[in-house]
Amino acid sequence: MESPVNQIPLQDIQAQAPRSRFLSNVVYKVRDNLVFRSTVWAELNGAMGDLGTYIPIVLALTLSVDLNLGTTLIFTGIYNILTGAIYGVPMPVQPMKSIAAVAISNSAEFGVPEIMAAGICTGGILLLLGVTGLMQLVYKLIPLPVVRGIQLSQGLSFAMTAVKYIRKVQDFSKSKSGGDRHWLGLDGLVLAIVCACFVIVVNGAGEEGGERDGDDINLDGRERPKRRGPRQIVASLPSAFMVFLLGVILAFIRRPGVVRGFKFGPSSIEVVKISKHAWKEGFIKGTIPQLPLSVLNSVIAVCKLSSDLFPGKDFSASSVSVSVAMMNIVGCWFGAMPCCHGAGGLAGQYKFGGRSGGCVALLGAAKMLLGLVLGSSLVMVLKQFPVGVLGVLLLFAGIELALASRDMNTKEEAFVMLICAAVSLVGSSAALGFVCGIIAHVLLHLRNWPKEQPCPAL
Repeated sequence: MESPVNQIPLQDIQAQAPRSRFLSNVVYKVRDNLVFRSTVWAELNGAMGDLGTYIPIVLALTLSVDLNLGTTLIFTGIYNILTGAIYGVPMPVQPMKSIAAVAISNSAEFGVPEIMAAGICTGGILLLLGVTGLMQLVYKLIPLPVVRGIQLSQGLSFAMTAVKYIRKVQDFSKSKSGGDRHWLGLDGLVLAIVCACFVIVVNGAGEEGGERDGDDINLDGRERPKRRGPRQIVASLPSAFMVFLLGVILAFIRRPGVVRGFKFGPSSIEVVKISKHAWKEGFIKGTIPQLPLSVLNSVIAVCKLSSDLFPGKDFSASSVSVSVAMMNIVGCWFGAMPCCHGAGGLAGQYKFGGRSGGCVALLGAAKMLLGLVLGSSLVMVLKQFPVGVLGVLLLFAGIELALASRDMNTKEEAFVMLICAAVSLVGSSAALGFVCGIIAHVLLHLRNWPKEQPCPAL
């Protein structure tokens, strides 16, 4: 009698082989994407690079519209881990800023249902653009100087907001600045200036993309043992992590009794009920202003910046668009903050040492742990966190993003870039800056068109 193994049809065995190879390839890819490309401290330091944007907006939404902080931490933590595993770079997960701005400035009429409706609608449109391939077409057609203009304007906008955080007292629940910040104190100007100087001493102006420690590599590819002088020791310090840890310590010092208010355990996760009125208000007031920013900064600029910072990591615009879409189509139904990727977050995490998907996976694990253990009670700590310290982290993330525009070598390229950036900043609209940049680019080409044509033979 034949054994059961011999009774398995040959075609079934042949069908199982490609399936097993596919699974093994997926496991290998995920493992490779999550492996640290730098030291553990450098990757941990890089994970702090996006908190200057994340914490203020999450805190403002929690205080103004009663956003479920615990649910947001859990879902954004999952997003961080998944995007790190998929892309293998420190792909950030940031709040959708236009939707957040509308909610904070008009919390009485634009509450949680409207916020979630705006996020779902934005995600649905991005999914359509990604699946149909239209996003990839847009990415290929947009001139590089226009992309650089969007990056420059977004970077300068971050930097100016950071300076405002450092100089002025902030009321995040109303999205307003108060009087001048005191020089001394646990959230004073001196503290912020010292933190900024510390980051500059440790990180300098940032690492150039082409820098490699080639002299420290043997012929067999292994790293040579090398002497560490004072400069190398200082440069290896996790500056952003140390600054953030200082902020956490000062938050507990400012209000020691905050520990007694902790409620352990995750917040309850419930499906958000969205009325017809909420769908309408969310789309008109939230989705319409957010969509141009998501397309330009969360997809187009992210794809370009990732290829600049990580040669060989050329992600398709369709893939990134679908990634942003799925985060919102899934999470917003349960009250998680509308999220996107962002060039500023990617630049900030790269600035402070993030080089792999493991960097954001580490951050995601920390978010999930805090969301599961402390839930929404964590907001009491965030309220005491020194805002000037957050401003320092945001300042360097913005500068790093703006520095991506330094490759505009010709006067015409710089001209288009600066028009796009200037209009985006003054008009507070990336869409308006984009349109002006495209018009300037087309007009310059039309102006030079006769010069580019060959002279007809006589």
